[in-house]
Amino acid sequence: MNITLKGEIRDPKTKLTAIRAQGFVPAVYYGHKEAATPCVFPLNSFKKVWKTAGESTVVTLEMPKGKLNALIHEVQVDPIKGQPIHVDFYALEKGQEVSVHIPLEFTGVSAAVKDLGGSLVKVLHEVEVKGQPENLPHNFTIDISALDTIDSQILAKSIALPKGITLVTHGTDVVAAIAVAKEEPLEAPVMDLSAIEVEKKGKKEEEGEAPAEVEK
Repeated sequence: MNITLKGEIRDPKTKLTAIRAQGFVPAVYYGHKEAATPCVFPLNSFKKVWKTAGESTVVTLEMPKGKLNALIHEVQVDPIKGQPIHVDFYALEKGQEVSVHIPLEFTGVSAAVKDLGGSLVKVLHEVEVKGQPENLPHNFTIDISALDTIDSQILAKSIALPKGITLVTHGTDVVAAIAVAKEEPLEAPVMDLSAIEVEKKGKKEEEGEAPAEVEK
């Protein structure tokens, strides 16, 4: 999958607010052998690329100096408008391995949930892998039909990895499991009748006492 994004080099003197007002998102790309370079991309174009590529698929940046492959490393989002306001790209070298977090997508039907009354618990929502950027998958699909008993689990090591990709997350980490709600017996509160009797008796004795005389 070849994903491209055309951008321009940014003049550091230009205010970021002005760039955003013109429909662009400010960004920077850098790498092991690439100095940090400020740049800009059309906001709508970037949003489409981000939705498709996520942070695990290689994006080809078409810049005035030429093309370079990069990963979307970090996206800052406006907390109110929900729009990207700054992007970090990590430029890749040819043959360079990278470690990234790949999101998990769950599919299928679990017999333990459907027939046995269990609840699906998604313990992990992403796993870390390492390999050549061109071999990185966009996501991993987890089939929960493997969860057919109450005590069944899906471990990270069971994820099928593409050729050239290795798992960084511990293989014994649980990806998904089944939980069963424990029913606790309901006990009616036991009333201490003797304590109540003593309390009543004490009140009566206090009420029956003659008022103390006041010395003149």
